[in-house]
Amino acid sequence: MGGTRRHLFICVFLTLSAIQLSACSSGGGGGDDAGHDDQPSAWQPGVFLPSDEFANQCSSALWENNWLRSWSHETYLWYDEIEDRDPAGYADPTEYFALLKTEGYTPSGSKKDNFHYSMPTAEWNQQSESGVSVGYGFQWAVFNSNPEQVYAAYSDSEEWPAEVARGMRVVRIGDVYMSQVSSQADIDFINNALWPSAAGDTHEFEFERGDGTLYTVELTAANVVSDPVPKVDVLEGSGGERVGYLLFNDHIGTAEKALRDAVTQLRQQSIDELVLDLRYNGGGYLAIASQLAYMIAGPERTEGKTFELMQFNDQHPTHDPVTGEPLEPIPFIDVTLGEWELPGNQSLPSLNLERVFVLAGPNTCSASEAIINSLRGVNVKVVLIGSQTCGKPYGFYPTDNCGTTWFTIQFKGVNDKGFGEYSDGFAPSSYDDGYALVKGCEVADDFSHPLGDENEGRLAVALNYIADGQCETSAAAGFVAQPQLGVMFSDGKVVKPAWRQNRIVTLGR
Repeated sequence: MGGTRRHLFICVFLTLSAIQLSACSSGGGGGDDAGHDDQPSAWQPGVFLPSDEFANQCSSALWENNWLRSWSHETYLWYDEIEDRDPAGYADPTEYFALLKTEGYTPSGSKKDNFHYSMPTAEWNQQSESGVSVGYGFQWAVFNSNPEQVYAAYSDSEEWPAEVARGMRVVRIGDVYMSQVSSQADIDFINNALWPSAAGDTHEFEFERGDGTLYTVELTAANVVSDPVPKVDVLEGSGGERVGYLLFNDHIGTAEKALRDAVTQLRQQSIDELVLDLRYNGGGYLAIASQLAYMIAGPERTEGKTFELMQFNDQHPTHDPVTGEPLEPIPFIDVTLGEWELPGNQSLPSLNLERVFVLAGPNTCSASEAIINSLRGVNVKVVLIGSQTCGKPYGFYPTDNCGTTWFTIQFKGVNDKGFGEYSDGFAPSSYDDGYALVKGCEVADDFSHPLGDENEGRLAVALNYIADGQCETSAAAGFVAQPQLGVMFSDGKVVKPAWRQNRIVTLGR
C-alpha cells in the first residue's frame, strides 16, 4: 500500500488537480490459471461477454483486461459513462482499470469518482482484517500550501513514538529540506521516507514544534497494528453533564470489539451526551458503521428501520449483481458478526441517545458518513462540529481476480428516509435542512492540542454547545497550530490507504 500513498503525496506535492489512486500491477500473477494458450476474441465496441468467461484466467494481461471491462460494465454504478476502449491496447491491467470509470463531476465541480483503485489481495486481506501495515505509528496530514507542508496528525497505534507530538511540522528528512525540493529524486526520497514500504526502513526527521523550536529524531518503520479506537473518555460539562468522548479512526475488523468495549464503558458510566470524533475516519466496513449506529441510537429507534439501502446501476433494480440476492435494506446490526475477534450473535450494548455530536471534516468519508446519514434517518439529532465531510455515499464489494483485489464503485446508499444525495459531503450549518446541511458549527482543525483534550478546538466547541447551544468558545485561539508559519489548519489531507476511505461490503457481511 506504500505505493498508493506515495503516489497521492506526489500529486499533492506537485499541486495536481486530479488524484489517481492505484496500486501495484497484478502482473498476471496469483489466482487460478486455466492454462489458456489462446487469447480472447477481438474487441467489439459495445459488446460485452459475461465477466465469468474471463475470470481467473491469468496467463496474460489481455484476459485480465477483458474481465475488468465486462465486470465494470456489469457492476459499475455509472457503467454507461465509461468510454469503451480496446483491452488489447494495455499491457498493464491497472493502467486499463484506471480508465474504466466516469469522468463526470458532482454539482460542486468535484470529480464524481475519486476512489477507483486496486491492491494485491494478500495485502488487502492483511490490512483489512488485522489492521497491520508498515509505518511509524502515526498518520501524516499534508497541506497544499506553497510549499506543501506535512504535519504529524494523530497516533495510529500503540507504537506512536513519544518524541513526535500532534502538530509537529516536518522541516527536513535526511538532507532534503521540505521547502527546497527541486527534483524528482527529492520527491521520491520524501515519499519513501514518509510512507516506507518495508519494516526496518530508518530515516532522520527534523520537526518544528508549535513554539518554533526544532527537534531531530530517527524514526524506524515497523509492522504497525492500527488501533481503531485509541481514546474513550468521560468529561464533565459545565452544567454537570457527563459527556462521553469516543475517538474512532477506522472501520476495520478489529473495531468491532473495540467499539463494543468502548460503548460498554460509556454505558456503565451513564453518559448524558456523546461526542463521536470521526474527523480522520475515512471509512471501511459498512457493517461496523451499522453496529456503531445501533449502539448510539438503541433498539427503540432502530427496530425495523433501515440503516442503509444499497442501490445499484439501472441494470439491477431488484437484485444485487454481486450476490444475486434480492435487494433488501441493511438493518441496524445489534449483534456481533463472528467474523473477527468476537464470537457471533452476541448482543451489542446501546446508549439510547436522542442526539450525538460528530466531529468531522474532509477526511470523514463513506462509512463514517453512513453513520451520520443513518442516524438522521431515524431522527437521532446529529450536531456536526468541524467542516464539510468528503462526500462519498458510494461503496463496493472488494473483488479478487488473479491475485489483485479491485475496487470499483458499485452502489450508493440511502437511509430510512430515502436520502443519500450528499456527493459533496455533509456541511455544518446554522440550520438542518434534512439533507446535506446539518445543524452545527464550522470549526477548523486544531493541531495545537491532543485529540480528546477538552481545549482542543472542535471538542471545546462541542462542550460549549452542550452547555448553552452556541458555537462560540474561548478556545478559538487554538485553531491555528503554527501561527508563525501562516498556515491555517482548516484541514489537511490525511493520507490513508484508499480502502480505508470507502464503504466496503463483503460477502456474508
